[in-house]
Amino acid sequence: MANSIGIFLLSLTGLLISFYFCGVYYRWFSPDAAWIPKVCRMNEGICASIVHRPHAKLFGIPNAVLGFIFYSYLIADLFFFPPGLALVLSAAALMRSLYLAYALIFWERTSCRLCFVSHVLNGALMILLIGSGVSR
Repeated sequence: MANSIGIFLLSLTGLLISFYFCGVYYRWFSPDAAWIPKVCRMNEGICASIVHRPHAKLFGIPNAVLGFIFYSYLIADLFFFPPGLALVLSAAALMRSLYLAYALIFWERTSCRLCFVSHVLNGALMILLIGSGVSR
């Protein structure tokens, strides 16, 4: 039960971060809009440069969209689906996160708090999913 609550809360956080990045990518709003909490705001130059880089897409799909789908699935998985696929998707997300973190640090040389938060979320989700696999 505790793992399910953790998975839900982390997935909801990831969903909100993905929504933010989708909004910036599709220019629904500015990355420094006043309604966005200050800790989450990025300046226009850094955020725009991150979401539009080649690393920010997989098979032409923005990472933010993939994240939105992934976190939505994890929330739905808690209520509607048998366990199993979530662990596979989580492993893929974690591998992608490791690649993107490496790209941000060594290739882009850019610091993105929300990017790193989402990478840590993916690692924590993987741990929780492994832990809940037996009990679910």
